[in-house]
Amino acid sequence: METCRWSARSPEIPTRPSPSRATPALPRAHLVRLLRRFRASAATGSSSAAVPVEPITKNRMFILGVGYVGKFFGKELLDSGWSVSSWVKWTCKSAEKRKELEDEGFDMYILDANEPKMSVLSSMKEYTHLLVSIPPMAGIGDLLLQQEHLLRNMLKGGNIQWLCYLSSTSVYGDSGGDWVDEDYPASPSNHMAKLRLDAEKGWLDLGGSLGISALVFRLGGIYGPGRSAIDTIIRKKPLTQGQKMRSSRQYTARVHIEDIGQALKASISVPPSSRIYNIVDDDPAPREEVFEFAHMLVEKKWPGHFKDDPSPETTGSIAIGASTRGEKRVSNARMKGELGVRLIHPSYKSGFHSIVEKTKIHSL
Repeated sequence: METCRWSARSPEIPTRPSPSRATPALPRAHLVRLLRRFRASAATGSSSAAVPVEPITKNRMFILGVGYVGKFFGKELLDSGWSVSSWVKWTCKSAEKRKELEDEGFDMYILDANEPKMSVLSSMKEYTHLLVSIPPMAGIGDLLLQQEHLLRNMLKGGNIQWLCYLSSTSVYGDSGGDWVDEDYPASPSNHMAKLRLDAEKGWLDLGGSLGISALVFRLGGIYGPGRSAIDTIIRKKPLTQGQKMRSSRQYTARVHIEDIGQALKASISVPPSSRIYNIVDDDPAPREEVFEFAHMLVEKKWPGHFKDDPSPETTGSIAIGASTRGEKRVSNARMKGELGVRLIHPSYKSGFHSIVEKTKIHSL
């Protein structure tokens, strides 16, 4: 059994110092950002040795869940001058992950979603924007929505003006390969997709009760640097069971992490409206085709190093006998028309080229 050892300091206390102090110290993440700017000035040979002053921003984002998307988007906002906070789940590695994210510039909290502390929930009302990037838990659903009444009371009367929940295109289920848009009746075909749909309704209802327009982003399969077919081939990693099941499909929805980021930023800029958006690229290509293209790019960039390495688990042969549920082609017309998004990577081919160009393998 894994044992957690905690210091005397309560892990639920936010890293930001108490505002009641007469002369509050700057949060650690704030100091990290100042130090980075100071080093940048020194590197460019600036004549001024003074630490650059960071202006107080009116835009404050709280991200519930700093996984692949949350961390990427949070770093983009930090680079744009936003104040960004988040929380990490209370586990034995919480302190380690908190320090890692603080070093990136985030202001961090540690929170047990099963028993959230009032102080953490209350602090969220100070923020202007709230991004929810937490998947539901099997057999339970969205953990924070289990505390919906408490959460609503804590956020009511606060500064929240934008709320977005990140969901999945899996809520559509199987359309027999037809195109589906946001008006297509959701018919999830598995337990987790049903929980996603329930969470969508819960967060939209919460936004309505707070008097703000909430958004739902239904994301296709997320890929990007460090998380793509290119990386699977290079690291010789076997596919997960879920990936194997998807490999039999004629159509698969996906989206590059950079396009998720620009869609989120676009939604912040448009007039508020409670809407659901499909966030996918233009090419619902089958996974087998995607991996074949990835193998071709890897062989072209690093000839001979990975050609004979792929196992049957990373090829099209795994399609035999796999499930064909969930066949659909997902339309992104609303995202383009209403949010004005012009995809950076309209196809996986563009995305993979970008990933290969940025990938460095030092052991070859």
